[in-house]
Amino acid sequence: MTDIWSEIERPGLGMGCWAIGGPFSYEGRPVGWGPSDDTTSRAAIAAAFEAGIRVFDTAQAYGTGHSEALLGEMLEDRPEARIVTKVGIGIDPATRSLTGLVTEPAALEAALDGSLRRLRRERIDLVLVHPNEFSIDEAAPVFDWLGAERERGRIAAFGWSTDFPDKAVAYAGRPGYRAVEFAANLFFRADGLRPAVSGAELLPLIRSPLAMGLLAGRIGKDTRFAPTDVRARDETALAYFEEGRPNPDHLARIDAVRELLTTGGRSLAQGALGWLWALEPGAIPVPGMRTPAQVADLAGAREKGPLPRAVFDEIEALIERPEEGPARAR
Repeated sequence: MTDIWSEIERPGLGMGCWAIGGPFSYEGRPVGWGPSDDTTSRAAIAAAFEAGIRVFDTAQAYGTGHSEALLGEMLEDRPEARIVTKVGIGIDPATRSLTGLVTEPAALEAALDGSLRRLRRERIDLVLVHPNEFSIDEAAPVFDWLGAERERGRIAAFGWSTDFPDKAVAYAGRPGYRAVEFAANLFFRADGLRPAVSGAELLPLIRSPLAMGLLAGRIGKDTRFAPTDVRARDETALAYFEEGRPNPDHLARIDAVRELLTTGGRSLAQGALGWLWALEPGAIPVPGMRTPAQVADLAGAREKGPLPRAVFDEIEALIERPEEGPARAR
């Protein structure tokens, strides 16, 4: 099969579609971004495509299928749009809740049927294993199934959404294993994982490139998130937020390098993406985009491009980060 991912223009940028899924929960806890407006979401998808964005990153879990359905509605006649979805987490659309991990081939096949129907496609461009917590052995039947579905022509390529270097490359030798999605941003360089992904010649898709919105330029010390927002949870990955408030240490880090990030007329969000492209030129960040205004800001980062090397080096000399420590889910 042709490697459609080599056709993506660089610097690469995708639209993250977690937030447009709307509210959903797992074991009674909110894991969505609170209420969403479908009319606004549709406009954001249209604006992203019009701005030249061709990668749309979603999952069966996002809104228990609602995010996929919106993309299918808006991109049905846009075969050049590259859809990334994820499997391995069961969904109950009736209650908008997640039901746990899924590894059985029959259940996975039924789930893929649902994704194909919602996305209105005969083939999905990239399917990622969603659960970060799967061990390599636990993931084996899922990757066996993904290989079989690729042979059937229902998916073009597959990979893993994981923050563990050993997991990222465990199945890299299989035909069709093409990409790894992992967290990286100004606060967390993923220095343990990026070399493994690069060494295996895999496509790096970057989730949380704006630290769940903290680097978007709209969040300050007085920001408070509603209990229905995933950012209100105490266990938010990488401690971007604490008790629904921005982590003051991260706010201080932003202030220390804000002028450098906004060099060349960049917005803060554009600078954060430019920093990532300077760190990892082949990366495709997939920041969440909920509105046309957010799309316009983030799409504008492509015109600005990577931060100049001298600016990047100065940021690295100034910013103080916690030690990454052992690999863990982020």
